[in-house]
Amino acid sequence: MSLIGKLVDKLLTRGSLTLKRPGKAPETFGRGGGKHLTVCFTDRKVAFDIITNPRLGLGESYMDGRLVIEDGTILDLLELIVGSNRWEEQGEGRKALSKGKLTRQLKRLLERNDPRRSRRNVAHHYDLKDELYELFLDDDKQYSCAYFTDPDNSLEQAQADKKAHIAAKLYLKPGQRVLDIGCGWGGMALYLNRVAGVDVLGITLSEHQLKIARERAAAAGVSDHVKFELIDYRLVKEKFDRIVSVGMFEHVGARHYDEFFGKCRDLLKPDGVMLLHTIGKLGEVSPSPDPFTDKWIFPGYHLPSLSQMGAASEKVRLIASDVENLRLHYGLTLRHWLERAKLRRADIEAMYDARFFRMWEFYLAGGIVMFENGAACNYQLQYIRERIALPITRDYMVEAEARYREIGAAAPTAKRPRSAGRRNKELEPTDA
Repeated sequence: MSLIGKLVDKLLTRGSLTLKRPGKAPETFGRGGGKHLTVCFTDRKVAFDIITNPRLGLGESYMDGRLVIEDGTILDLLELIVGSNRWEEQGEGRKALSKGKLTRQLKRLLERNDPRRSRRNVAHHYDLKDELYELFLDDDKQYSCAYFTDPDNSLEQAQADKKAHIAAKLYLKPGQRVLDIGCGWGGMALYLNRVAGVDVLGITLSEHQLKIARERAAAAGVSDHVKFELIDYRLVKEKFDRIVSVGMFEHVGARHYDEFFGKCRDLLKPDGVMLLHTIGKLGEVSPSPDPFTDKWIFPGYHLPSLSQMGAASEKVRLIASDVENLRLHYGLTLRHWLERAKLRRADIEAMYDARFFRMWEFYLAGGIVMFENGAACNYQLQYIRERIALPITRDYMVEAEARYREIGAAAPTAKRPRSAGRRNKELEPTDA
């Protein structure tokens, strides 16, 4: 059996796959009993690329149109592979998926994340246009995990419920000062002001998102209460009653976790509350990031384990007062994003090209299988400096969440202005 055949056979503990290669007779692998797909390699080097680095080779081969699924989608293929090697089952196939050496250059990129590099990493690999995000995100442009009180809810409803869920955990009181670290297009900051009457400072490393967020605050008439600045969190000097950070911690880097939590403690008043919303990993974290995501989507990212965040926050005496794992919510979110992107495929290809669309499709599909069957999850961690900072039970969260949903549904949202062909040269890959 060929090397690629051995790899496929090891991966498929359920289902089957027929592989077509140039100059070779079609071969079928797998144990059957599930989905069957037919995959065609258009040149002989595809097999070599996948064997030497399965995750990167598979993604780039699909992206380049050299790997073609004849009777399904890339999501079907990834579900077949990762579904056969679920994180909970600790199969041998998972080790094969991770095959490939971590170079010293990549390791340095992972470990070092000084402010200058951090700002560079904010920029996407492509010079993305605003219109791309308008095609697949919700109306408020929330580029982070939604919260589905019902799996059948719309994306808009789930993102609104996400904001209410986070706001409730902050135990907000009118007039408080809130710091939003990694504020994106400003949606969370504007929401907190609208439903709870707090003043918010949103900070970002994206000049473009800063401009949009300020425009939104001005349009809502709240510029005196919701402000945005272009500054690294490590350079902020003020003290705040509350801190919220949504989808930013993934870009801090493992080497800087102690620094991040130490700085957050310094920024938080003694009776303050902090809510951290981040993609994370179940169990032990691999020293290497997913090579496709690191190369093409989010350079320099790192997904933390619960133990990594616990160890770093404990060092500075931040108390983890509430921990929630949104196990399935990001998978549902990504399914909405992928469906919307596929419906607008022609528009996306017109903006860029077919290769870009396949890259984006692989990124979204890969995210779905990682959250549904892989090691990825989404954590919400609430921190306090003083154990008496919050009520003795969690009942306050339930009451506040219901109230914020009601207020949020009744009040208009300060929507992000539609772009007019502008390019986003410094796009932060999150929107709180």
